[in-house]
Amino acid sequence: MSVMEAAPAPPRPVWRSPGVRMGALAVLVCAAACADLFAGRGVTGEGVRAVLLGGGGDPMAEHIVLQLRLPRLLVALVAGASLGVAGLVLQSALRNPLAGPEVTGVTPGAVLGAVAATGLGLAGWDSPMAVVVAACLGGFAGAGLLWLLAGREKGDPEQTAVYGVLVSAVLAGLTAVVLLVAPGELGSVVQWLIGSTEGRVWQHWHLLWPWALVWGAAAWLLSAPLTLLRCGDEQASAAGLNPGRGRAAALVCAVALTAGAVSAVGALGFVGLLVPHLALAVFGADLRIALPGAALLGAVVVCGADAAAQLLSRLLVVALDADRLTLPVGALTTFVGAGLLLVVARRRTDER
Repeated sequence: MSVMEAAPAPPRPVWRSPGVRMGALAVLVCAAACADLFAGRGVTGEGVRAVLLGGGGDPMAEHIVLQLRLPRLLVALVAGASLGVAGLVLQSALRNPLAGPEVTGVTPGAVLGAVAATGLGLAGWDSPMAVVVAACLGGFAGAGLLWLLAGREKGDPEQTAVYGVLVSAVLAGLTAVVLLVAPGELGSVVQWLIGSTEGRVWQHWHLLWPWALVWGAAAWLLSAPLTLLRCGDEQASAAGLNPGRGRAAALVCAVALTAGAVSAVGALGFVGLLVPHLALAVFGADLRIALPGAALLGAVVVCGADAAAQLLSRLLVVALDADRLTLPVGALTTFVGAGLLLVVARRRTDER
């Protein structure tokens, strides 16, 4: 054997394959879905199994499982997937790791649109289509305001982050003004402010999934331009991409996905901000793989958080001896997400 003959390359570990990781995530999605389906009150685990297996039984159990829990589960999955993809699209288009929908004016604008439409009597929690339209208009208004302040041709991440926080604060203030003008609507809009899957029915699912599918596919088709934008405007221009047009198309997809999720479940804090970081850590910088990964991770996070919120609600009812107490899933995602963000920020500070 020649000394110059190259040694065989070591076999690549199976767990590093994107397909294996995607399959593992799909298993996690199924596990989170099962946990969410069995976590609610009113029907025991045996009752849920009997309904799902077609064993008949209590008509009330069938109604709870098939008309309340199942659409709630599906809406949580799709809303989480939408927020995960929207966050990754925003962070890639703006080249800013903190450019989640929550801090770029998109989520606050969508919430403002839903709240304002409800206060004016044009929409309500029981009229999903009107809420989708109102949330989209508000989300595009928030993104447009950020676009005007930051400049269409400017790609400075720090400047975009500052303007994004400013726009989000202004929109949150306008939402508070709407609540002061129409205080009687507080009970119906608090779910949008905090984020909740309570009361989701098949009508919400039938409106949400086609919307998320269309805009999610559009975002995936933009994976190549988004990859170029992540490298910077100069590199994107050298490769033949118009950065302004590419960024505008990406923002339209991100706003539409966020608005659809907000119209269904409200403002779920930190999902669109932190899920993209997990997706990039697991799947790498190839957005053709990372975008579907972000969708699966978002679905796992929201659905798992919804199951945890329902279980905590049951524990709080027993501990506080209350008749009915519901912990919104948005409160849980905000609490956990804020803690994770602080840990990441402190770790990066220590590394410097």
